Amino acid sequence: MQLKGIEKKEKNQVELTIEVGKEEFEKAMEQAYRKNVGHMRVPGFRKGKAPRKIIEKLYGEGVFFEDAVNMCYPEAYDKAVEESKIQPVDHPQIMVDDISPEGFTFKATVTVKPEVKIEGYKGLTVEKGRVSVTEKDVKEELNRMVDRNARLVTVEREVKDGDTVVFDFEGFVDDKSFEGGKAENYTLGIGSGMFIPGFESQMVGKKVDEPFDVNVTFPEEYQAKELAGKPAVFKCLIHEVKETQKPELDDEFAKDVSEFDTLDELKADLKTKIREQKEKAAENEYDEKLIDAMLEHFEADIPEVMIEAQIDRIVEDFGYRLSMQGVTLDMYLKMNDMSMESFRKLFREQGEKQVKVRLALEEIAKLENMEVSEEELEKEFASLAEQNKIDVERVKQLLPAQSLKDDLLTQKAVELIKSTAKKPAKKTAKKAEKTEEKEEESK
Repeated sequence: MQLKGIEKKEKNQVELTIEVGKEEFEKAMEQAYRKNVGHMRVPGFRKGKAPRKIIEKLYGEGVFFEDAVNMCYPEAYDKAVEESKIQPVDHPQIMVDDISPEGFTFKATVTVKPEVKIEGYKGLTVEKGRVSVTEKDVKEELNRMVDRNARLVTVEREVKDGDTVVFDFEGFVDDKSFEGGKAENYTLGIGSGMFIPGFESQMVGKKVDEPFDVNVTFPEEYQAKELAGKPAVFKCLIHEVKETQKPELDDEFAKDVSEFDTLDELKADLKTKIREQKEKAAENEYDEKLIDAMLEHFEADIPEVMIEAQIDRIVEDFGYRLSMQGVTLDMYLKMNDMSMESFRKLFREQGEKQVKVRLALEEIAKLENMEVSEEELEKEFASLAEQNKIDVERVKQLLPAQSLKDDLLTQKAVELIKSTAKKPAKKTAKKAEKTEEKEEESK
């Protein structure tokens, strides 16, 4: 293989002119002959036994050219890419010319990573959100704990709003039952809004084992068109009424739900944990603001194929997370009445930003002459193995070393941006006081 030329085209495309010599092409021709000889009929020879020269004489010297080219151009292209030091982001378009038994020349046109310009990424000024934990925060978390530990208890009384009922029902439109309008021992939370508007409120005040009717009208936009906008009667019979009983918020509750003996100790622990969560969220928000500030100094003409490839990865990850819940991506799209095209558009902005961030961080690592040592690489492999509870060698098989190196380099670039960031000028005491007052009022 010989790289004969490199020509930059418009829109981040590069054209490589590559020559495959006689020796390489001859090996590929021989492989093509062996691949095809068993399928070729040649008079005077048993199937698969005809010499190559006889076949070429009978069918023409170019009979194996196409297969031979397909066999040897991928390796030639890979070598040319390595030699030219370009960074393809898509599959190449191949055009072959000058083909003969002496070899052939082909042109490979491929989209490459764009040229990136980035300056001013050091000394960025971004304000970090202040973290405070209020009594309200602690109270809300305690209430959530109380709700999680609440239990349903059967009661002997009429239905109240907020109760859970177990009942039978059958619906009729024009005195005829309809599909999906009947159920036995159905469990419904009164006030949940799960049924047609007006249905649940009519159950309030009803008693167990006393049949009653519920009169409602299906919404005009109801999914079953044959029922939309029509009045209906549901004949109902309640079997059981349950109310939610919440535990008392006291020391006994603290003992039941935690390792603490008193409610005050539990509150103190919750306050610490809430602060940690808020500090982590504030740190993540600060990092995001820094990245946004960095992108203000970023310039690049990003190929569309890079954005589409990133959207592919986002959609694939979304589909994987859905599968963990037993739902396929196709099912999700149908449930939400969406096409794949409209679904992908939802991630367009996210995908484009992720590509920009990656390109910017890679360029910063390059400008700063950052490197990843073998020791750092091995340490990261070991860390990933421990996190995923698998052997280190297995991690190395699944994750190419160069890919991990690239990730570590971008991490170093992020660390540089954070370490050189400047704190915004402090507000005067009067301004700070006014700001705090406004924040309290907004709460």
